[in-house]
Amino acid sequence: MRTKIKEILSHPSVESIIGHKISVCGWARTVRDQKSFAFVELNDGSTLANLQIIIDSQQSNYSKLMQEITTGAALSVDGIVVASPGKNQKVELKAESIHVYGLCDAATYPLQKKRHSFEFLRTIAHLRPRTNTQGAVLRVRNAMAMATHQFFQGRGFLYVQTPIITGSDCEGAGAMFRVTTLDMQKGHKDFSEDFFAKPTYLTVSGQLEGEAMACALSDIYTFGPTFRAEKSNTYRHLAEFWQIEPEMAFADLRSNMECAESYIRHCTKYALEQCKEDLEFFDQFIEKGLIQRLEGVANTSFAHLTYTKAIEILLKAPKTFEFPVSWGCDLQSEHERYLAEEYCKQPVILTDYPAKIKSFYMRANEDGNTVAAMDVIVPKIGEIIGGSQREERYDVLEKKINDLGLKIDDYWWYLDLRKYGTVPHAGFGLGFERLLLFITGMENVRDVIPFPRVTGSGDF
Repeated sequence: MRTKIKEILSHPSVESIIGHKISVCGWARTVRDQKSFAFVELNDGSTLANLQIIIDSQQSNYSKLMQEITTGAALSVDGIVVASPGKNQKVELKAESIHVYGLCDAATYPLQKKRHSFEFLRTIAHLRPRTNTQGAVLRVRNAMAMATHQFFQGRGFLYVQTPIITGSDCEGAGAMFRVTTLDMQKGHKDFSEDFFAKPTYLTVSGQLEGEAMACALSDIYTFGPTFRAEKSNTYRHLAEFWQIEPEMAFADLRSNMECAESYIRHCTKYALEQCKEDLEFFDQFIEKGLIQRLEGVANTSFAHLTYTKAIEILLKAPKTFEFPVSWGCDLQSEHERYLAEEYCKQPVILTDYPAKIKSFYMRANEDGNTVAAMDVIVPKIGEIIGGSQREERYDVLEKKINDLGLKIDDYWWYLDLRKYGTVPHAGFGLGFERLLLFITGMENVRDVIPFPRVTGSGDF
């Protein structure tokens, strides 16, 4: 039975496994032929560290093996765990038999042992998971997915799946990918003849459908891919990304804020506990002080500010912003980061935004100018969560839809939720890749998703 390298190197009592026979598989990271013996650093992706393999030249096929085992080659090794005289590892594996599954052409293999830029690695996204950085990113990504399910399941939320193909524009922004079987180049635009007999798109959010399920099951969450056809080339935008969207029935904005803060703190603590080795790598090579930053978030309650108060603070800030600030403007990343990093020096939740810059489904406040919206702002990233109490009043919601020029027929079923047993309810959305930027210290969302989809590039 194959043993994961992580199980060997993180064994609670390494000394107790010395002398054991084990079998491991992986890819050669480095090969050093010392003539009388050779060292191979083997990695199977389960951990950042490599397992050192010792190959004795007395093996009958030693010369052939040394020709076949190059950086990138895939192999299995059966051997005995022995104590390591080196200072960087406690054990190594003395090979008894080796099988090379896949050769690797050393002359053309693009991942030789040297530093590569993240821009270059995006051009070989099929191979970049073999690098230390991408391996660490993907292990943290896995951990954050586990933390997400653990958090919501622990609170009694039901995990539900919402459609990828939809006929409604949840955000009202119009930046959507159309789904059609019609030959648009030949002018076929009669959507009654299309597959779904109406215009349909890839979803930008599962929120509306999530509300339908919350209005029957009380507390639900979604975790799946969403799509936005924005032609943005910033470090924070992708055309395809993963989103987590909880919805809570019988809940108001305060309940929503508590859930959002608890979720971020839970994920942060989980990463600190479960991803120690990878976070130490990020702290050393990606963002100095990362672990200290995360510990601060995990152990500190978030600050609260209204949007109006935030504008007052920004107008008095002792610095010049690229984008001018005024009441009614949509806050930019530079504004958000100033509030979290310099003014509050901690995560902050902003509430009660102007209605004109927020989506139609957000509950109108009594002042007539603002809505019960909230954004969670964290250091380094800016906005990481956006949410609101939803508008549960039929007449108010119907008027909003009409005023924004949306097609009322597209939302008939959404309005029905306000006609049949309506309740106060709230929820939020979190872009999973932004959470990963926050946890890892990486700078670009294209480097925290296996195969980035952005404008002008849909490779792999």
